[in-house]
Amino acid sequence: MWETTAFVLIGLAVGFGALLARPELFPGPRSLPVGTALVAAVLAGRISRYVLDGQLPPVQLAVSVVAAVLLVTVPARPDLLPRGRHRHG
Repeated sequence: MWETTAFVLIGLAVGFGALLARPELFPGPRSLPVGTALVAAVLAGRISRYVLDGQLPPVQLAVSVVAAVLLVTVPARPDLLPRGRHRHG
């Protein structure tokens, strides 16, 4: 049962982290990226737990993180950013 709690925490951390890191990419409701990351992390974590038969918890957590990070980009809207401004790291 601890895995599900970890998956939820991963999803919340990724969702809120995306909002804090790049809020301009999410012009819609703030709950959309958080909910997307939350569902992606829990679903990927539960599927990986089933596939791995409960073995290798670090791999399950890693799969959950990767899925949440990848799918939180779905509601992002870079096409709405002002033209001519580029972000250089």
